[in-house]
Amino acid sequence: MGSGKVTDWQGKNVTVAGLGVSGIPAARVLHGLGAKVTVVNDGDDARAREQAAGLRELGVTVRLGDGATLPEGTELIVTAPGWKPDKPLFTAAAAAGVPVWGDVELAWRLRGPDAAPWLCVTGTNGKTTTTQMLASILKAAGLRTAAVGNIGVSLLDAVLGEERYDVLAVELSSYQLHWAPSLRAHSAAVLNLAPDHLDWHGSMEAYAKDKGRVYEGNRVACVYNMADKATEDLVREADVEEGCRAVGFTLGAPGPSQLGVVDGILVDRAFVENRQKNAQELAEVSDVNPPAPHNIANALAAAALARAFGVPARAVRDGLRAFTPDAHRIAHVADLDGVAYVDDSKATNTHAAEASLAAYESIVWIAGGLAKGATFDELVTRAAERLRGVVLIGADRALIREALARHAPEVPVVDLDRTDTGAMLAAVQEARGLATEGDTVLLAPACASMDMFVNYNQRGDAFAQAVRELGA
Repeated sequence: MGSGKVTDWQGKNVTVAGLGVSGIPAARVLHGLGAKVTVVNDGDDARAREQAAGLRELGVTVRLGDGATLPEGTELIVTAPGWKPDKPLFTAAAAAGVPVWGDVELAWRLRGPDAAPWLCVTGTNGKTTTTQMLASILKAAGLRTAAVGNIGVSLLDAVLGEERYDVLAVELSSYQLHWAPSLRAHSAAVLNLAPDHLDWHGSMEAYAKDKGRVYEGNRVACVYNMADKATEDLVREADVEEGCRAVGFTLGAPGPSQLGVVDGILVDRAFVENRQKNAQELAEVSDVNPPAPHNIANALAAAALARAFGVPARAVRDGLRAFTPDAHRIAHVADLDGVAYVDDSKATNTHAAEASLAAYESIVWIAGGLAKGATFDELVTRAAERLRGVVLIGADRALIREALARHAPEVPVVDLDRTDTGAMLAAVQEARGLATEGDTVLLAPACASMDMFVNYNQRGDAFAQAVRELGA
């Protein structure tokens, strides 16, 4: 299966694995290109039947309740990113010599000859914020761009739509990268690596390897985090184009071929003439919203990718100033009696929570939920001296309580055994009782939310609502 010219697809038997946000657009696009499309889906619920009906009207074959059997004559599988590599469908495909692509791979193959280059962002945490910052900087430089990929805007829509782009800011998950073997970015960044989705990948090595695919074939820059050696190792292992450079970012003073921070100023020593001696001021730390350490790192990574694309320094500053973070990412809710209340419900794993806790000096921490197999000893050890008190909620709170008992036994802990709708208000009230003037009450759960809430957004909204009720 070569490039995506229509003649290549006419009459090809393509199986699309999974309905949902990537499967339906993929099925529509492939059908429109003349392929014979069969969609297979594990589920057979009311929503799946409704989606299937819409596709069948177009003439697409849909098989519900069986995502395991390879349809006869299949020449290619296009899979939703969440489908695990060990599924029987893929085992059958491997035995039959049938290639498997994700929606990102499909989009990459369908790009036109003068398509916009991709600047790609991956990592365990900070992907969405960094991708949005990058798009904001590119826009400030007057470039036609969009933040796409894992961020919610389909890459297929961006590649095949009417709008012409100069460059795309592309967020990619480890799942998407796993199924995108021929993707070759202009430049790419791996922000950080911490254990996550190991149930899907099978091991930390496999997870890191999939993240590292983002560097394959990079033309201009492989951007890595100097505080996270694993990201630098991935750059070393990558097979890149001749002349592509490794560019590090650091919260300290940068050396040559690095971006960093000097006296509250974001500085570039990578994309300047005579980088041994010269540095270019890009923006002030105060231009980053919010200016927490991990978010400054995000800004430096975004700046590095933009500079790799040739964006002027002024656009970095203007783009960072224009950027507004999404909700529930270290969002300041209110100050009550000299105590700040901050919603970082998006901190759904220990790595994200650690970054959040590092941003404040004196914290009453609200934590807990679904641990997803995580352990909390390292997180608690690193945060212990900042903790003034802890309020625990959710199904797996005992795991955090035990880590606190081991590594921060002097910190007062309130263990809330409640899952009703009033639980978050009770948690905020308990936190207020533990906090004194100058403290920050921080919701950074280090866990997923689905034990008590629909998603992390609803959890963050509940926190903000509880803080408002307290203030009233």
